[in-house]
Amino acid sequence: MSVIYEVALEVDAAVAEAYRAWLDGHIRGILALPGFLDATLYALDDPPPAAGRLALCVQYRLRDADALAAYLREHAPRLRAEGLARFGGRFEARRRVMTTLAAFAPGGHAAD
Repeated sequence: MSVIYEVALEVDAAVAEAYRAWLDGHIRGILALPGFLDATLYALDDPPPAAGRLALCVQYRLRDADALAAYLREHAPRLRAEGLARFGGRFEARRRVMTTLAAFAPGGHAAD
């Protein structure tokens, strides 16, 4: 079963443009790692972010839990440190992990 690794971000509006430019490259770099299948970047609309902040969410889809464990062990510390070195306390990140149980398509049929 695939795994969704979600990173919810709140970014200071003053650095939002630079952060987005960096984030696009960051996502592409992560997708080059073993086990990553795709990623989707969202702007969070509701609930709205705090005044002066931009809320984003990245959902990465991975092959399986082993691929996520390898990423967290071998790559995440370095990649997280890069973001902190560049933007310091100008953003916050919250993470969660979800395992796909089923996917559905219109009409109530399970999607492949």
